[in-house]
Amino acid sequence: MDPILGKARSGQGALERLASAIPGFRGYRERELRRDADRLQREFLAGRLESNKKALDDVADRVSRSGSLDAINDIETARKRLDRVAARLRYAERGYSGFFDAVKVDEAALGRVYDLDLSLVDAVEAVRAAADAARAAGASDAHTSLAAVTSAVDRLDERLREREAILGGFS
Repeated sequence: MDPILGKARSGQGALERLASAIPGFRGYRERELRRDADRLQREFLAGRLESNKKALDDVADRVSRSGSLDAINDIETARKRLDRVAARLRYAERGYSGFFDAVKVDEAALGRVYDLDLSLVDAVEAVRAAADAARAAGASDAHTSLAAVTSAVDRLDERLREREAILGGFS
């Protein structure tokens, strides 16, 4: 069992557990728990992603002190993409579809989205590793190390596009 979904289930009150025992309501409640766990996971990952800005700030300090200001544009590009992808991750579609919505999200799609969201952990950690490597690199290697950060952020952004495609019914 997934630890996040298990934590959401264990956090239910007595009334919620009783309501889950009602025939027909259990499936609805299970989908809501999945959506809540999905939201918590995305919030956590967005926070971790934004924490990489500190590494970029350290690179900017080191590069500006060394006088090689050519890398400042690379730092700003990485920072802007990091901000954009963190916001996309934080405010991504929950997988909820209302009763009258034209596009319905079925249980299988929610499962695929949830699995994809869990795989985003690796993508966020790849960004963190690239940012840490950029922090450790010398000023002369700043361009290469910042390109690695931008590339890792772009790979994460592609995973978010896959998520949108699933929820939009295109995958």
